This record gives sequence, structure tokens and C-alpha cells, in this order.
Amino acid sequence: MSYIGDDLITPFQIEGMSVRGRVARLGPLVNEVLTRHNYKEPVSVLLGEALTLAALLGSALKFDGRLTLQTKGDGPVSMLVADYEAPGRLRGYAHTDEEALEAAIADGRVTSADLVGSGYLAMTIDQGPDMERYQGIVELDPRGLAECAHAYFAQSEQIATSIRLAVAPLFDRDAEGHGQTEWRAGAIMIQHLARDGGLTGHKEDEEEAQPLTQEEKDWEHAAVLLDTVEDHELLDPQVTPDRLLFRLYHEDGVRVYPPHEVAFGCRCSAERMEEVLTRFDDADIDEMTVDGAIETRCEFCAQVYHFDPEALKRAGKEKTE
Repeated sequence: MSYIGDDLITPFQIEGMSVRGRVARLGPLVNEVLTRHNYKEPVSVLLGEALTLAALLGSALKFDGRLTLQTKGDGPVSMLVADYEAPGRLRGYAHTDEEALEAAIADGRVTSADLVGSGYLAMTIDQGPDMERYQGIVELDPRGLAECAHAYFAQSEQIATSIRLAVAPLFDRDAEGHGQTEWRAGAIMIQHLARDGGLTGHKEDEEEAQPLTQEEKDWEHAAVLLDTVEDHELLDPQVTPDRLLFRLYHEDGVRVYPPHEVAFGCRCSAERMEEVLTRFDDADIDEMTVDGAIETRCEFCAQVYHFDPEALKRAGKEKTE
């Protein structure tokens, strides 16, 4: 079910401060991605967080590029991938060890630390074929992806950042009164862009710490208010971004800008799949053949494609001639 304000990223600026931010609200989009694969609920929560974070960060791109968020860990959820392509296409998937996942869920080990384990999170920004890609890598934080993003911005971008994420399945009724469960996700992020550059709001050495500047006080004030956001405020379709931002920052003044739309979008196609398969030699194609055909499945959208092995062999030979 779609609500006003769903699948939108809303930028905002706190008046009189060097603090800007964005609110993400995902409804049908995140529900479509998560239900296509029938993930276990704890996995859906993790992937929903990755999708929301990618949308939140990718929507800030000022060029027609792509931001990819990827985790690799030693837990039952060995990989999460969320891919945002400007101006607003989002997709993602999770790779799991089903046996290890079942055991973890049975034991009640369902936190981010339990499921993802130790490893790293990589954020890759691709500005197109004529530009060099940029990648930042941070260790996975047992407290979750939001903390990983905080570390990324502190280390790679030198920008003080605060993020709140929430993902959950919500029960609702359709127009005919039938009950249904749909996934929703939401997030809010603020960043402090100091007028003189650099990371602010952090005093590591208390003995040598200088008195806070007004900018740093403003940042701490904005961050403290953000910490009061509750999950239901990020997920409830009745709590629009405007209402949430008014609740948080009405005393300071907040300017809300036009939102950016996001939608599910996968770049897979039969032609792309065929291009990959024709790179294999005849022996590999024979090994992939089952009942006279080769079947492939896109990890992002779960679309299934079927190919004639002999046609692939001929196409491969034509490429090498």
C-alpha cells in the first residue's frame, strides 16, 4: 500500500546553522525488494537498512553516477549490496548461508553483529566511464550500519554525521478490509559542514580541549535532538517528513526543500546475461546446462532467464573469429 510521502528523499536545512540533512521514507519500493526474495525477517531488516542508507547517501550525488554500498562479513549474512543510480533507481540483495542463518535464528542470535559478523563496509561512488571511481572502506560496527556510516564520514569525508535508521514489517488492511503485512523503512541524517572546513563537534583530548565554538554548540544541539527520534516516527506514514522536522527543529527553524523520488530499478536484461555467458568456453557451458537449457537468475530482482547452450556456443565462437 502506498502513502503520500512514500519513496521520497526530503532534503532540509536548519536555519542559522551549518547543518543540513535528509529524511528518507521508503514504502512500496522497499517492500518490493524484500518480498521478491522471501528473506527471513532479520535479513530483511538488514537489507532494508542498507537500501535506505544507500538512498539517503546516493540522493546527494550531483552527477549521473552510482553509489554502491556493500558489506562483506564472516557471519550468516555474508554480503549485503545496495545500489543507487542517479537520478533515483534503487536495488539490492543479500547473500546468506541458509544453514548458518537457520541456526543463528533458532539460537536467538539476530542482531547485526550476530548476522553480519566481522568484516568491512565499502562505499563506492562511480562517476561514469570517463571518471575514476572512489571507494571508502570501514570496519563493520557491531552496533549496525548507521554506526558504520558515522565512521565512514568521520574517516573518509571529515564531516560530522548523525543517522537514525528504522526498518520493520507493518500490518495494515486494504480497502476491502483484508489484512496484509508490508515492509517500511525510514531514516534521517544530519551533517555539519563547518564554515572553515573539517570535522567539528568532537573533542578527543579533554585536557587539551578548547571551549566549544558556536558552530560546535549548534551541532551538538542538533545531534541531541536527532537522538530523540523514535522508530515509529520514521515508519508511520502519518508522520510525514514535514511533521517530523517540525517536531525536532521548529524552535530553531527548518527549511524543507522539494523531495527526490526513488523507485526500484534493475539493470539486468537477457542481453546482459547472454553477454556474460558467451565468455565461457564450451566445457563450462556444458557444465551449466540442465535438461538441455541454462537458467540464470538475477540476484537483485530475481528475474529468471533461459538460454539455449548451443546458441551460446555459436555466439561465443563468433566473438573470437
